[in-house]
Amino acid sequence: MKGQPVAAVAADPAVGSGYFDAYAAVGLLAVVGVLFVAVAFSANRLLRPVVYSPEKLLAYECGVDPVGEDWAHTQIRYYVYAFLYVIFAVDAIYLFPWATVFSAAGYGAGTLVEMFVFIGFLAVGLLYAWKKGVLEWT
Repeated sequence: MKGQPVAAVAADPAVGSGYFDAYAAVGLLAVVGVLFVAVAFSANRLLRPVVYSPEKLLAYECGVDPVGEDWAHTQIRYYVYAFLYVIFAVDAIYLFPWATVFSAAGYGAGTLVEMFVFIGFLAVGLLYAWKKGVLEWT
């Protein structure tokens, strides 16, 4: 930095400090994070009690001893509820940006009609699911 004016160093941060010095903190943080995880896993492996018993070697199913077959039938209604939730979550995702665009000048009637068509499609789908009895739990 001998002979360089202070104004030139202040104008160009790469002069005198090196290009990669700005990334040193990020790299150091990544290394510390990896070391922390490695030390934690190693300490867990070294300090854990190693006492095997027949109970420990059993498959654990929410505190209930595994009995019967390994195949269980799942009701399709759980998937239908999940699918309906996803549909209406996506609906909510589209309603928020629409509300911000609708408040802007020049987007009045056209935007309102488009959103009512969109909500209409969702309402028809919900009505169809209700008529088919999908929304009944029993």
